[in-house]
Amino acid sequence: MASNSDYTARHLSVLEGLEAVRKRPGMYIGSTDSRGLMHCLWEIIDNAVDEALGGYCQSINIILHADGSVEVHDDGRGIPIDIEPKTGLSGVEVVFTKLHAGGKFGGGSYTASGGLHGVGASVVNALSTRLDVQVDRGGKTYGMSFRRGEPGRFKDSGKARPDAPFEPFENQSELDVVGRAKRGVTGTRVRYWADRDIFTKDAAFILADLQARARQTSFLVPGLRITIDDQRANAPADLPRHEEFHHDGGISEFVEYLASDTPVTDTWRFHGSGTFHESVPVMDEHGRSKITDVERVCEVDLAMRWGIGYDTNVKTFVNIISTPKGGTHQAGFEQGLLKIMRKVIEQNARRLKAGNDKIEKDDALAGLTAVLTVRLAEPQFEGQTKEILGTSAVRAIVSRVVEQELGAKLTSNSKHDKTQSAVLLEKVVNEMKSRISARVHKETQRRKTALESSTLPSKLADCRSNDVDHSELFIVEGDSALGTAKLARSSDFQALLPIRGKILNVQKASIGDMLSNAECAALIQVVGAGSGRSFDISQARYGKVILMTDADVDGAHIRTLLLTLFFRYMRPMVEAGRVYAAVPPLHRVEVINHGSTANEMVYTYSEKELHVVLADLEKRGKKYKEPIQRYKGLGEMDAQQLAETTMDPRHRTLRRVNIADAQSAERIFELLMGSDVAPRKDFIITGADRVDRDSIDA
Repeated sequence: MASNSDYTARHLSVLEGLEAVRKRPGMYIGSTDSRGLMHCLWEIIDNAVDEALGGYCQSINIILHADGSVEVHDDGRGIPIDIEPKTGLSGVEVVFTKLHAGGKFGGGSYTASGGLHGVGASVVNALSTRLDVQVDRGGKTYGMSFRRGEPGRFKDSGKARPDAPFEPFENQSELDVVGRAKRGVTGTRVRYWADRDIFTKDAAFILADLQARARQTSFLVPGLRITIDDQRANAPADLPRHEEFHHDGGISEFVEYLASDTPVTDTWRFHGSGTFHESVPVMDEHGRSKITDVERVCEVDLAMRWGIGYDTNVKTFVNIISTPKGGTHQAGFEQGLLKIMRKVIEQNARRLKAGNDKIEKDDALAGLTAVLTVRLAEPQFEGQTKEILGTSAVRAIVSRVVEQELGAKLTSNSKHDKTQSAVLLEKVVNEMKSRISARVHKETQRRKTALESSTLPSKLADCRSNDVDHSELFIVEGDSALGTAKLARSSDFQALLPIRGKILNVQKASIGDMLSNAECAALIQVVGAGSGRSFDISQARYGKVILMTDADVDGAHIRTLLLTLFFRYMRPMVEAGRVYAAVPPLHRVEVINHGSTANEMVYTYSEKELHVVLADLEKRGKKYKEPIQRYKGLGEMDAQQLAETTMDPRHRTLRRVNIADAQSAERIFELLMGSDVAPRKDFIITGADRVDRDSIDA
């Protein structure tokens, strides 16, 4: 900051608004952790993307520098460098020092932009120890620097750094000419160092989030090329340091990228628009605000497709700014979708056997992947973080577009459309029936005790305890292992359910096939919390579900099929960490003790561990019985061995199954268990050279 001697009234006028940002940054960027740091970066990127939306920008480069700064470079028109008449300041200084100022307020520069309050660039400037901006216009490169929002000059010696001596402007600012630009070349470069006195110590730019945002934007603005360079020393090793995103397709391509399940319909693309009036304050030539009625145009662009699953993935955007918490456009989409679905199903109720019941929103949304974008001038959001659209008139416009366009598709006379519509409507009606059935079942079901009658499968060996938190369900491979497990378990809190052979691969099967499969249906009934969208984890009958399969290839396959069932139809159990895999031993080494001392039993769980144990025994001069027992199945153990190694909580080892990234897990399940064979074949061929042949139990 300037010293007392040169701290003039001009500095007060420049810093007056920005000081409020520094005192209460959470009001403007949500938080001061990594989320807030990323929000500042989004503000600068969004300004560049607005140029692309207007057709003036073809590429955006983002560089995460090694010194902690970040740079955003676009080839748009460049920030205006002429003097703004009301303030007497250059356009660059107005944009970076004045709140609620910018090209999005005049009504002519941007017909549809992501900005709403005009505080983006100025807030980033206020929360930066240093910000440098360079603008290419008219064959020249103009530059200006700021420290914590105050314009001036840094006296750098070599590379730019935020702690360089700084000299603030005293009487008037100067936009320096710092170089020449090639003829016809325009653009803006912004580089800033976030103020570490404002942000928390662990706040950092998240490369994965940045790449996801860049990929998303490249889908939403076809033809825009976005590159990311991560030059930091501590960059994530599992992500590329340089990546380029460029998609000539639109949101239809985005839907194909997001959707992972087998499609029920093609990706349908719908367009529409509508007008509305709103009263907004407009400044007249004398600087007075006057309420004026203006007509707005709202353009709607929607891509959607249904898959065989039940998960819903709807992403909404306003002028390509993501609105993760929805708003009036998403409410209108859901309203129009439900209205037209109910109407078409009612018209075909007899063929669909829908009865008198009406579908609900969740029935229509099951298995849907959709991307909805609306474009309008000066959208009203709830809060500066732009997560919820608040413009009320958008709801009716989106609802009408969805109702008209989707209705035309569902009632089309085209043979292809008719076939897909029939399959979709049948799926929605089945979802309705499943929901109603689950509700009835939930209302009548209650925990059965050993003294009460039960409709549970006869092969279930239930436990006596009613305490869900301490009860365990073992899913056992085969009837032979069931007999041993019954003797090894504690019947007070451990229940057993045998699975005969390999169950259905539910990743490739429809929900109807899954429910008609005896093993899948029995397992869902025993867990007692429903399935799919109606799954209610609070109704689960057991605190832990433990998959106990043989330690061979078939056992691993059965475990994978069971995990697929849980992931697809009982995912909350996995997300809550209540699904486990038992770890039975592979070998039993009987160590010979001399005299009357009983021989000692040592269990090992891998070939490597066995070799270590045998080497240690030889080193200590201990002998062991040959041959060493190799367990290929649970049925080869007696009850005492099974209890001691696999079932007794005091001695056993369990592996908890969890999901760190649900979307990544979805892609892996689809790759390994889905209907598309080609990607799985490529995966196997690529990884074949890394397989240890000795570890394959053939």
